[in-house]
Amino acid sequence: MNKFRFLIPLCFLLIAGIAPVNAQILSSKQVDSLVEKTLTAFNVPGIAVAIVKDGKVIHAKGYGVRSLRTKEPVNEHTFFGIASNSKAFTAAGLGMLVEEGKLKWDDKVVDIIPGFKLYNPYVTQEFTVRDLLTHRSGLGLGAGDLMIFPDSNRVTKAELIHNMRYLKPVSGFRTKFDYDNLLYIVAGEVLAKVSGMSWEDFIETKIMRPIGMTESSADYPRLKDKNNSIDAHTSIDGKLTVISKGFPEISNAAGGIWSNVTEMSKWAIMQMNGGKYGQDLNKKLFSAEVHQEMWSPQTIIAGSPFNSYGLGWFLGSVNGKLQVSHTGGLSGIVTQVTLIPEMKLGIIVLTNQESGYAFTSISNSIKDGYFGLKGKDRIAAYRAAAESDAAENKKVTDQVWADVAAEMKKNTQKINLSVYEGSFTDPWFGDVTIKNQGNKLFFQSVNSPKLGGEMAFYKGNTFVAKWTDRSMHADAFVIFSLGKDGKASGMKMEAVSPATDFSYDFQDLDFTRSVKK
Repeated sequence: MNKFRFLIPLCFLLIAGIAPVNAQILSSKQVDSLVEKTLTAFNVPGIAVAIVKDGKVIHAKGYGVRSLRTKEPVNEHTFFGIASNSKAFTAAGLGMLVEEGKLKWDDKVVDIIPGFKLYNPYVTQEFTVRDLLTHRSGLGLGAGDLMIFPDSNRVTKAELIHNMRYLKPVSGFRTKFDYDNLLYIVAGEVLAKVSGMSWEDFIETKIMRPIGMTESSADYPRLKDKNNSIDAHTSIDGKLTVISKGFPEISNAAGGIWSNVTEMSKWAIMQMNGGKYGQDLNKKLFSAEVHQEMWSPQTIIAGSPFNSYGLGWFLGSVNGKLQVSHTGGLSGIVTQVTLIPEMKLGIIVLTNQESGYAFTSISNSIKDGYFGLKGKDRIAAYRAAAESDAAENKKVTDQVWADVAAEMKKNTQKINLSVYEGSFTDPWFGDVTIKNQGNKLFFQSVNSPKLGGEMAFYKGNTFVAKWTDRSMHADAFVIFSLGKDGKASGMKMEAVSPATDFSYDFQDLDFTRSVKK
């Protein structure tokens, strides 16, 4: 979700080597220099960074500007959308209900939400609260995210839960990790039904306010002081631009929280104290047993024996020590929270641009200092990686548009555009229309209005949809199938660029021509 982007390639970057006895911890001035260089290297308008150590905040500061429009500075109280870092709050809230005896991790979801139904009847009946939080449902990466992203405010939570029955699995139940956002929305609904409170009210009154997060909110509209909040930014045609930071309310349990590094530090300290908080740690949100469950491996992540997902957290190994972390992203915003419990070390990086390489440069450089690793220029390494990725993606997309231009130049094939006109529907995404306007086809989604734009002929019965909103970076192939009458009977879609955010799950769509009533 971009947006909910949790940036898979960056989640598990480990620091190799054995930690020396004498760590070279970065001073605040060195952190300042590191972040300022990062702002420039990755063209990020604003960043906020906090470091907590041994239960105390030793660095909390803002850098750059909140918005390219206002030029107002970022400070330690500036609000950012923390995106998928919200998932750990959802897991914690459910853990509190487990603590109170109102819920068990392995309670069946259908016993709490009778309308919950997945594609496979057996999976539906066996699906537990734990399964909602562990990305092992059998659904593909980001399945169904187009119902909530980039702007699907027309889909209600009830409709979303109903539509999940149409999403086809791509792997066996509980056999494979595939990151999911929709099931965290269902988890938020479980929390609401069991607690008798809305997810937003529960998170604010039961978690945030007790531990001292007095300014943060569970949803942007609930933020009391929006004056000190960031704008979202992305690059459009090579120019960094302010974009909408809208986010559908139904998705809050998966990524809706807004906070700042000062208050997220309180969350990090509470987590590393096993759920305890307050003076002399005399209060607790949840027990050590519940906390341990959230930080225990639930789903192994292929590629390394040390990477797994707990309940709302990624679990990995860094220099032989447990690393508990998560990243998050909305359109124009990416964030990271990293905890190394054995060292009582927490690093929080919030940004108002879309480069995961930026926050990774900062957090890994700070970790290098604590592990005494010298001679590693993280900014240079990640900038080179970013440039390489961008060049590879540009090569792919440039070739597609070159092919489109070549077809137009040939002009040897007269395309009967009426063949492709009509209304089409997908069981979970809803309706789209394909219209011929001025001898050009145009694609328009009903439930996601941003997904609209001109369609260019590519090859055969395939077109490329070029979205009018260029901030999405998600142009898509539209592949038509023809019926015996010679007209389009259905269509499927694929992202053009390999860099397209996974929440544009075009590959899960299967449209059929709507039957006139």
